[in-house]
Amino acid sequence: MAQPDTKKIFFENLSGAGKAIAVLTSGGDAQGMNAAVRAVVRMGLYVGAKVYFIREGYQGMVDGGENIKEATWESVSSMLQVGGTVIGSARCKEFRSHEGRLKAAHNLVQRGITNLCVIGGDGSLTGANLFREEWSGLLNELVEQGAIEAESVQKYSALHIVGMVGSIDNDFCGTDMTIGTDSALHRIIEVVDAIMTTAQSHQRTFVLEVMGRHCGYLALVSALACGADWVLIPEMPPEDGWEDKMCQKLSANRAGMKRLNVIIVAEGAIDRNNKVITTDYVKDLVVKCLGFDTRVTILGHVQRGGTPSAFDRILASRMGVEAVLALLETTANTPACVVSLSGNQSVRLPLMECVQMTQEVQKAMDQKCFEEAVKLRGRSFENNLKTYKLLAHRKPESELPVSNFNVAVLNVGAPAAGMNAAVRSAVRVGISEGHKMFAVSDGFEGFYKGQIKEIKWADVGGWTGQGGSLLGTKRTLPAKHVDKIAEQMRKHNINALLVIGGFEAFLSLLELLTARGKYDEFCVPMVMVPATVSNNVPGSDLSIGADTALNAITTTCDRIKQSASGTKRRVFIIETMGGYCGYLATVGGLAAGADAAYIYEESFDIRDLQANVEHLTEKMKTSIQRGLVLRNENSNENYTTDFIYQLYTEEGKGVFDCRKNVLGHMQQGGAPSPFDRNFGTKISAKAMQWISKKLVETFRQGRVFANSEDTCCLLGMRRRALIFQPVVSLKDETDFIHRIPKEQWWLKLRPLMKILAKYKTSYDVSDSGQLEHVVHNRPKESDASVAM
Repeated sequence: MAQPDTKKIFFENLSGAGKAIAVLTSGGDAQGMNAAVRAVVRMGLYVGAKVYFIREGYQGMVDGGENIKEATWESVSSMLQVGGTVIGSARCKEFRSHEGRLKAAHNLVQRGITNLCVIGGDGSLTGANLFREEWSGLLNELVEQGAIEAESVQKYSALHIVGMVGSIDNDFCGTDMTIGTDSALHRIIEVVDAIMTTAQSHQRTFVLEVMGRHCGYLALVSALACGADWVLIPEMPPEDGWEDKMCQKLSANRAGMKRLNVIIVAEGAIDRNNKVITTDYVKDLVVKCLGFDTRVTILGHVQRGGTPSAFDRILASRMGVEAVLALLETTANTPACVVSLSGNQSVRLPLMECVQMTQEVQKAMDQKCFEEAVKLRGRSFENNLKTYKLLAHRKPESELPVSNFNVAVLNVGAPAAGMNAAVRSAVRVGISEGHKMFAVSDGFEGFYKGQIKEIKWADVGGWTGQGGSLLGTKRTLPAKHVDKIAEQMRKHNINALLVIGGFEAFLSLLELLTARGKYDEFCVPMVMVPATVSNNVPGSDLSIGADTALNAITTTCDRIKQSASGTKRRVFIIETMGGYCGYLATVGGLAAGADAAYIYEESFDIRDLQANVEHLTEKMKTSIQRGLVLRNENSNENYTTDFIYQLYTEEGKGVFDCRKNVLGHMQQGGAPSPFDRNFGTKISAKAMQWISKKLVETFRQGRVFANSEDTCCLLGMRRRALIFQPVVSLKDETDFIHRIPKEQWWLKLRPLMKILAKYKTSYDVSDSGQLEHVVHNRPKESDASVAM
């Protein structure tokens, strides 16, 4: 696909010279705040600006002194993997007063600071905007008091504000994900997975309270990710009489051979009369009505703690760089903006528009307009709620539509974490749509051998948290056995296919599309959902499993770097998976704070290797003690991991020593991350709904006949939307030899990684967020784009 002309900003002409930027964290802490601070500091220094820390949030701004300190490149080293905020955060009553803001203005003017990056929630950002609006008046007051010179009013006439939302609750309108939310979900899911094993042993019911005083996002998404039996959130209180319905559901699940129940309650959960629903109330209810052995677990501040996830590090790093760009481009007339995420795109939105919409949600809840509150939260929240209801609550047989269609689901290619969540979702949505669902074991190899059986609602219970592929998966392509597969399709009267897998799944659909000319059995709706750790499927920016692999890489790199703590200077060479696709090496490198990442898509030679060694040598002469270099497994047939290790060892003699690690299949294993569970669940549900629609459209004269190209599709995430694309239309976008798309969005993140590692490089800002406006209802498919 031809790329538009891009404007590139180079180090020489992207100038922040003469500007001073201050960064502060305010309100509640959130994992990933440190990554945002690091990105602001390093991007600010990169463009030639002075950058200051403001310690302890607005309190530090009011108090001044040592709380406002100039930052250096080294001062943000080794903070990427640290939770919380190392520059401190405090709630400040004084800043709410005019006198407090006057002191803060004086402290900033003394240091020439007129650019603020504020990382916090809606209260912190609202305070920043008020401060900006009062700025010129505050300076005039300071002149009258003799605290500053009159020329300072002219010199520092405008205060520029850019906000980044740091909040684990994800309660800010205008962004799909706030910094810290994904990490909080990791903490919750880790606890839920652990609790499920003990609950299973004792046949217990567990009632878990998660954070979310005014927003039920954490409760809802964690319920979706673990397949909870019931969830209670403030935006959508249960209907009157919910107690009986909940107990009936729990009882029915136990009768269906399920040994445990999980109920998730947001701390702000209420009923229709705005009465608080507590975990103890729910526990007592279950014990009284059902007599089940029931326990309460309140997660509390565990959700705020721990190391940030790969997603939060990448999000915060991208937002931090974007915030500095926004400050460089701002003028006196530019409104304060907040840097947000939409799909996988950075966007800038007017700060107060976002704050006002966030406040509208609370107003709707106060007025008991709960449907409106859910809509105001955004289509992603709405879709999460609909999907949860669809998958958690089975309709009685009498209420199910009767379609008489048989749909087969199978995994193809290498296993990827999240595949099982996708299968569970497909099976349950299919049953809800009235179809008979069939599971194919071991991919197309199992298909031609007849390893096909009907799969029921209860058969996929507890699948969301399971890693690998419970159905079994093989790389076998269908072309060699197409006659036997057609025979099995005919034997089981399969009317549609859902294929969940990687590049092999894409090739399989192309082969089946070709086989339609010979076999009518393949003239049925077919759709593929991308699932591979390599993230190399054309037509989709993201694949199920890639986030789990990134977290495995990031966690391992953290541990490897820590192993050198307190020892001599050391550089680690890490080999990642991915085939010829450098996604894991690049994005893993960004999340782990790598100094370099070698990939096939960006060719390199011995001169580049030598330059990297020299760059690391210079860095090692400062206080930086550790270096990290990632290499994609197929980045170059001659410059192998061993070669690079030996080169670094030889050239670094006397400055640093070297170690190497090949991460291997640990990147494919483990329990799926919350992101992959939800992405798999939502994208698979959407694929099944498409199948249902196509089955109705193509049913003619007593049978399904679908032979048009648009009935053989790949469902992929493109920028901000989930899009169904005919697989044949993706052929021109694909490098079949190296099994990668010809154009890959994440390559634009590579300069960002280099900048944060202190390399001088060009930075493409053609995709840099432009100021947009908050919209109540996005295009129909837009919010479905967001996995979370």
